Amino acid sequence: MKLARLPYEPGILLDFYEEALAALGALCERPWHDRLQVVAEGAVAALWNARGTLHSGELRFSPADSGTAGAADFEVFPGCPLTFRIAEALRPAPLVLERAVLAGDSDRPSPDPSVAERLWRNQFDDTRQWRMESAFARAFHFSLVAVTRSEIQAIDQHWSLHRIALSLPDGTRDEGLSREIDSARLDPRPASEILWPSPDVAVWGRFLISALEAELAEEIGGIRSRQVNSLARELSRIDDYFDNYARELETRANARTSEDVKAKVAERLAAAKAEQARHRADQIARHEIRVRPHFDALVLVAEPAWRASLKFERAHRHQSTSAIFVPRSRKWVHPGAL
Repeated sequence: MKLARLPYEPGILLDFYEEALAALGALCERPWHDRLQVVAEGAVAALWNARGTLHSGELRFSPADSGTAGAADFEVFPGCPLTFRIAEALRPAPLVLERAVLAGDSDRPSPDPSVAERLWRNQFDDTRQWRMESAFARAFHFSLVAVTRSEIQAIDQHWSLHRIALSLPDGTRDEGLSREIDSARLDPRPASEILWPSPDVAVWGRFLISALEAELAEEIGGIRSRQVNSLARELSRIDDYFDNYARELETRANARTSEDVKAKVAERLAAAKAEQARHRADQIARHEIRVRPHFDALVLVAEPAWRASLKFERAHRHQSTSAIFVPRSRKWVHPGAL
């Protein structure tokens, strides 16, 4: 889920700067409604100077329509680099995997088996036989939710913020949880017997990268189209220049009979061809698209669900498994779902 960008509001951003810099250890004071005096040293001063030496200065929060570009270290404007540096500084390192338990309705009865079967068959339409081997028992379903800033480096730089929810253990994207987790109720007193899954950095990392690639596919497609057109123009310009140069050298060589002159022309042609290849390679490198994800939050979410033992036939294969029914999404999760 791509999150909408907040509109640039100098007053709100000034509040963020004041709270964030104070949390990082700086001294802040507002001399005026659009100014912030900052005194910092050490790690927080490194936002302005790499050595972390004492920094004292005033930040001015410009209106969105000011039309002036001031010094990035002392003037805050839409897309200001200092804002990104502060966001990076606030992120814990290493990133902490947090836990959250969604509140459930303890009085809600277990799902009706006939409804559960219908939902299973809708989800897995190649099912031929289906039978519950046990009654529903209360359980938990786990999901991994990540907030990531995506930096796309191309001719122009692009930033976007995404919230990704993945159902575990298979890593299926859960768009419903991505949208609803903002308004979800958390259980203030979660059950102590929850058996949380052990983090698998390698597998979960592949899930997140795959989901982010799918999230960015449309945006990268548009960027790639513009990059291809721009690269074609640049390569055509380079080829035209060097082709004309080569023709001019060949014309001069043909007009002379001296072997010494022809040898020098041949050397120039070889040098021009090498220079042409170098310029082409340089333009291709300049038109590469690089994606750098910055994960800002990771949350392992547990939500109330129902577990049952099932026996069914899918794709002419008889299977028995313990599956989980998730009431929120009205979907089944089981190890052999893929």
